[in-house]
Amino acid sequence: MHILWLKTELLHPVDKGGKIRTYQMLRELKREHRITYLTLDDGSGGERARAQAFEYCHDLVVVPHRTHAKFTLGFYFELAINLFSSLPYFIKKYASEKMRHEIERLLSSKRYDVLVCDFLQPSINVPSQLNCASVLFQHNVEAVIWKRHYQVQQDLIKKAYLYGQWLKARAYERAACQRFDFVVAVSHEDAELMKHEYGIKAVAYVPTGVDTEYFRPRNNACREPHNLVFTGSMDWLPNEDAIKYFTENIMPLIKRIVPDVTLTVVGRNPYPSLIELSQRDPSVIVTGRVDDVRPYMERAAVYVVPIRIGGGTRLKIYEAMAMEMPIVSTTVGAEGLPVRDGLHLLLADDPESFAAATVRLLFDREFARELGRRGAMLVREQFGWANVARKFAELCEYAIKARSGNSLEILG
Repeated sequence: MHILWLKTELLHPVDKGGKIRTYQMLRELKREHRITYLTLDDGSGGERARAQAFEYCHDLVVVPHRTHAKFTLGFYFELAINLFSSLPYFIKKYASEKMRHEIERLLSSKRYDVLVCDFLQPSINVPSQLNCASVLFQHNVEAVIWKRHYQVQQDLIKKAYLYGQWLKARAYERAACQRFDFVVAVSHEDAELMKHEYGIKAVAYVPTGVDTEYFRPRNNACREPHNLVFTGSMDWLPNEDAIKYFTENIMPLIKRIVPDVTLTVVGRNPYPSLIELSQRDPSVIVTGRVDDVRPYMERAAVYVVPIRIGGGTRLKIYEAMAMEMPIVSTTVGAEGLPVRDGLHLLLADDPESFAAATVRLLFDREFARELGRRGAMLVREQFGWANVARKFAELCEYAIKARSGNSLEILG
C-alpha cells in the first residue's frame, strides 16, 4: 500500500503516548508499505526532527503552522474567541488552508491507496472529496475526554466553558467519523461507543502495543522502597488533573502510614503550580522532560495512574507492565486494556482505596513482585508492535476493498 498519513506534529522527540503509538506503528508499517507523512509543524523540533522523520516514513511534507503556547495571552484570547465558534478549540487551532491545499495537491499528483488521519485534529483539513480510501485513526474518543473534564471541574466558570467544549466536540466528532470510510479505535470499548453514539458501522480496533525489548528492567536496578512514580506529558490536561488529584487527595492519606513516601513526576512541560509544589514540598520530585523514563521507573517501588479523565488506552500502563512494575490505577486509567484487578495491577477509584492499594504494594513486596511479573508476561506475549501494525494494515486494506465495492466481513 501507498499510505498518505496526516498528522499535526513531527514525532521527534518521541515523548508522549500519542507520538509513541504513531512512531512505533509507522516504523513497522514502513517495512512493507510506502509512507508519505504530511504534517503541520510549529518548528519546535527543528531540523533534527525533520531529519529523524525518515525513521518512520519514506516521504515527508511539512506545512508550517503556529499555535499559541498554553497560559500565554494569545492562548487565553483564542479560548475566549472560541466561544463564538461552532468548532471545539482543540480542532479550530489546527485549521490550515495550506495543509488542505497540500492534501489536494498530493492526491491529484500521485496515486495513494489510503489516506490515514491520525487523531481527530487533522480531519479539519481533509477535503470533502477524496480519490482514495480514508481511515480515521482515533487514539481517543475525544468527546469523552471533554465530558470528563466538565464532570470533574469544580470552578463554575471553567465548568460552563468545558460543557460547551464537550457539546462542540461531540457534534464535530460524530460528523467527522461519518466522513471516513473506516474508523480505527484503540480499544473494544471505544469502538463500541463510536458505533452506538455516532452511528457508524465501519469501525474496529487495534490494541495498544509496547516495545518489549526497550522496556525491560535491568537486573542491577535498585528500587527506592517508598518512591512512587508517574510518567506522562504534563501539558496534557488528563495528566495534569491526575497529579493534582493525587497530590491533594491521595498522597496525604499515604503519608499518614508512610511518612517518607515520595512521588516522582516524569514528563515534559510540568504546569506552574506543580513546579511550585515541588519547590516547597521535597516529597514531590518533578523532572520535566527526560530522554529516558526507564531509570525513574526502575528506582520506584510503585507506578501510579490516578487518571480520572481520558479516552482510548494508556500506553504508560503497558510500559510499566513491561518494566515489571506493580501498578495502582483508577478504572478510567486502565480503561480499554485487557487487564484484571488483582492479577495484573490494582484498581482503585476513590482516594481512600487508592491510598490503601498503594500502601499494600509498598509493604507487601512479594505480592508487588508477583503482580509485576504477571503484567510483564501479559504484554510480552500479546502486545508487541509488529502484531499491532499488522492488524492496522489489515483494516486499511479492508477500507480499500470496501471503497472499491467489495463486501467483506469487518475484521476485529
